[in-house]
Amino acid sequence: MEFLLDKIRKNLNEQMILLTISNPRRAEEIRKYSIRPVLVKDRLLFQRAAYTKTQVFHRNMEKEELMTEICEILPLYKQVQMQTAGEEFTALLNKKGKAAIKVKKQNSPRAPLPENKDRLLHNRTKRHILPEGTPVPFLIDLGVMTAEGKIVRTKYDKYRQINRFLEFIEDILPHLAKDREITILDFGCGKSYLTFAMYYYLKEQKGYDIRIIGLDLKKDVIKNCSRLAKKYAYEKLFFYEGSIEEFEGVEKVDMVVTLHACDTATDYALYKAVCWGASVILSVPCCQHELNGQMRADTLKPVGEYGILKERFCALATDAIRAKLLESRGYDTKILEFIDMEHTPKNLLIRAVRRKGLSGEKRKHAEEEVGAFCREFGFEPTLAGLLFKKEGQTIES
Repeated sequence: MEFLLDKIRKNLNEQMILLTISNPRRAEEIRKYSIRPVLVKDRLLFQRAAYTKTQVFHRNMEKEELMTEICEILPLYKQVQMQTAGEEFTALLNKKGKAAIKVKKQNSPRAPLPENKDRLLHNRTKRHILPEGTPVPFLIDLGVMTAEGKIVRTKYDKYRQINRFLEFIEDILPHLAKDREITILDFGCGKSYLTFAMYYYLKEQKGYDIRIIGLDLKKDVIKNCSRLAKKYAYEKLFFYEGSIEEFEGVEKVDMVVTLHACDTATDYALYKAVCWGASVILSVPCCQHELNGQMRADTLKPVGEYGILKERFCALATDAIRAKLLESRGYDTKILEFIDMEHTPKNLLIRAVRRKGLSGEKRKHAEEEVGAFCREFGFEPTLAGLLFKKEGQTIES
């Protein structure tokens, strides 16, 4: 272990490319640490990224501060990999702390500073699916981009949000059929920044045969979106006025998107998605008020006495229940971090992918977990009621 720590310390400099500490001995530990050198105002620091199951946390650290942390966490992990300008080594650690190290020399070492300075810059240009500098018609009309392709300063957050959403779309591409027309429903589409982005990305850039339907209650918004779709000759992009729970315009849907649909509107959208057997669901819930008025549990009485704490707990509980209910219906479900919406700080996204091979035991266990949780706190969530009623059950059964 001391030899390994010494080797890491000697290589923590501007020539290091990447240090990875992974394969935790206990499931509850951080899944992986990745460390790289960065220049912040011409000062050499090390950016440490800690990966959990659903999130990543970044921190810039001095060399000695980082070494202190490495000394503490290293016994908790089984593998270390370090790539420098001159070599790459892998270390496998056993329970007693002994390390088996394998070194591989680099045939083409990287250039030292200052030639390789751009690699270390902290604020490196991020790769965007819709890159700045390339004019996109709908982004220009929606006020996000200038005619030259530059991002309007006051709309940069919206630009980041659009690209972040397209990254989620990029991740689920393997689950969308390429040999036929696929149907996507966007419930509560609003001004439809993301709806147009989906169509442009999937149709124009990726070549998918798609039909996208945007649904919203605001008549003027739907009218404007329909006008823009016609202007861009987006022949299979349609917008309709109507509510989520009453929509019956299609028989089968491949993907359902619901962004900031308020309170139980999200539940109706998820219910529709399950009924259609949608392959993919992407949902950013908003305004989860329903359970706030239902909660009753002596064990959480201190939380219930403080309005803001009760509100936050019930919002998290709502989305946890939704995710588990989707698991119980055959979806592989994750809750991921999104970007705050324009008018709400809600930034969690529920991503559900339908799995044909998901075991019946796992699905049953998810349903039992939801039932026990709801009984404990007196919750009667809308999505559970809709699903159980359709199947002739109750949340108590």
